[in-house]
Amino acid sequence: AQPSEGAGPCHLVVDRTGRSVLVANYGGGSVAALPIQEDGRLGKATVAIQHKGSVALPQRQGGPHAHSINIDAANRFAVAADLGLDKVLVYRFDPAKGTLAPNDPPATSVAPGSGPRHFAFHPNGKFAYVINEITCTVIAFAYDAELGTLKELQTISTLPGDGKVKEGYSTAEVQVHPSGKFLYGSNRGHDTIATFSINQDTGRLTAIGHQPTGGKTPRNFGIDPTGAYLLAANQDSDTIVVFRIDQKTGELEPTGPKIEVPRP
Repeated sequence: AQPSEGAGPCHLVVDRTGRSVLVANYGGGSVAALPIQEDGRLGKATVAIQHKGSVALPQRQGGPHAHSINIDAANRFAVAADLGLDKVLVYRFDPAKGTLAPNDPPATSVAPGSGPRHFAFHPNGKFAYVINEITCTVIAFAYDAELGTLKELQTISTLPGDGKVKEGYSTAEVQVHPSGKFLYGSNRGHDTIATFSINQDTGRLTAIGHQPTGGKTPRNFGIDPTGAYLLAANQDSDTIVVFRIDQKTGELEPTGPKIEVPRP
């Protein structure tokens, strides 16, 4: 074990060479990179970067809160969504040295008070998506893999109807289907998985539907590597529910059994 160089590490990723772990520290509002040694042990962090800036909703956002970190297909850029700063920060990543440095520009801002939480690249490398915890929205971006820059294309609600965010509602996870045809996001409080189709030419999203997760507070979910199934973790009903993914429509269908897991 090694210090993450910040309070509340909540999300991490291994770089594509398998030589570094990048971590987002939610409580500390920072990111860091740690080397993976040949025997699998972690070395001390090679770099730690503290996020700084003002917040739109002091009582809700408090300060910097790095909530996720992802790395692009070329292993050149790392992207950190900061829920407190309403920014998606981009870092140049040096896989040989295991270091991070702010990109130019260093970040893309989203609407004040949105609370960007998790982030996902499209398999084609041209698009990317961030899910906003507070406003229950997803933002689609065009991604320039050469420059490591993001350009906003669209903002769409993860909720049905008028998209009004009721008390107790928030989002959590976002993932792109391996085929690149669909995007999924979890709605806590509403207790659904929002499903979108992705326009392969523009990256824009169209809402398909909202599948109840058969439990309370679907915080996280995963799509299996074949793209056949989605597993939703219902934190407050102690279950994981498996859904079959329709490969043509992207729609979700419960397979039946619920797996009992304490506070997944």
